Amino acid sequence: QVYLEESGGGVVRAGGSLRLSCTASGALPNTTVMRWHRQVEGKEREWVAGMSSRGLTRYSEAAEGRFTISRDNAKKTVYLQMNNLKPEDTAIYYCAAPWMGADYWGKGTSVTVSS
Repeated sequence: QVYLEESGGGVVRAGGSLRLSCTASGALPNTTVMRWHRQVEGKEREWVAGMSSRGLTRYSEAAEGRFTISRDNAKKTVYLQMNNLKPEDTAIYYCAAPWMGADYWGKGTSVTVSS
């Protein structure tokens, strides 16, 4: 079994920063791609960023230049550093990882950016 747990969400003013963490436990290997997604209530979940075990990163257009994904394989943890936050970044942020044909998701952490 695989478990993903996010943390680090909170309330911040526009222009501020937050760092989200997602720690994996269970059978998930360090070789899997880790991803961050977010979802606003009433809207579809959207992909934000992804990182391979070798350090290759990709970002959505909304995240590019403001967010940075990183990981600590020894800790089985992936991070999302979010800078210059905007009210439109307000969402529940989820981490996800594929393993053995399934996609595992955490329960999410809430980010609220006030104007």
